[in-house]
Amino acid sequence: MSIPRLFTEHDLVAGQAVPAAPGQGRYLGSVMRKREGDKVLLFNGRDGEWIARIEAIRKDDAAFVPGRRTRQQTSSLGPVLLMAALKREAMEWVVEKATELGVRAIRPVLTARAVPDRVNRARLMLIAREAAEQSERLDVPEIAEAAPLHAVLDAWDGTPVLVAAERRAAPPLPEVLPEGPPPALLIGPEGGFAGPELDALVRRPFVALASLGPRILRAETAAVSALAILQALRGDWSNAAHADQGTD
Repeated sequence: MSIPRLFTEHDLVAGQAVPAAPGQGRYLGSVMRKREGDKVLLFNGRDGEWIARIEAIRKDDAAFVPGRRTRQQTSSLGPVLLMAALKREAMEWVVEKATELGVRAIRPVLTARAVPDRVNRARLMLIAREAAEQSERLDVPEIAEAAPLHAVLDAWDGTPVLVAAERRAAPPLPEVLPEGPPPALLIGPEGGFAGPELDALVRRPFVALASLGPRILRAETAAVSALAILQALRGDWSNAAHADQGTD
């Protein structure tokens, strides 16, 4: 049986016990049928991945004692996803899949056709954490509070941003990829960007429009498709599997 992987916000030091996060004890005891002495894998986005034993478990409470590091921490080099707010289920699906695809951060943005009342940051952070646990990531992407699109871009650091623009003449995404690390990716809402929004976007020097093909894609499909292209051409998909493994 596979060893459960769990995210913790605590520092990981050999022999220094850390408490379980809410829900982890119940998951281990009721779902995974784990007992005291069983093994888990812990990661926190800073100290790599550690093998640990369950020191105590009772109802929703548990504690773990890290033993040794099994994988060294690596820097997250994935793209930033700027995602227009979608309906709840679609937004949660995007966060889960974007985490699996290696994004560094997810920034929900509010556009003319976005669904602002659907952005539950706490819920999205939980989904990202669980997706990181399942996909064997060593970190969890940062998820920002939802904010108006142009307010976000007014404070932008100048990193290139590619906009998935349907119904506008734009070159295929691979043709507009800049050299170097993957750029940020901006995906519009259901129904697409309003015309004035796209006009304002293209006036920004760090923004370029890109096509995702001849078909009109759902927003969530566009996000996954574009991220796959970025990771294949400018991301970490070309690295050897588990190149970050190492032990202490």
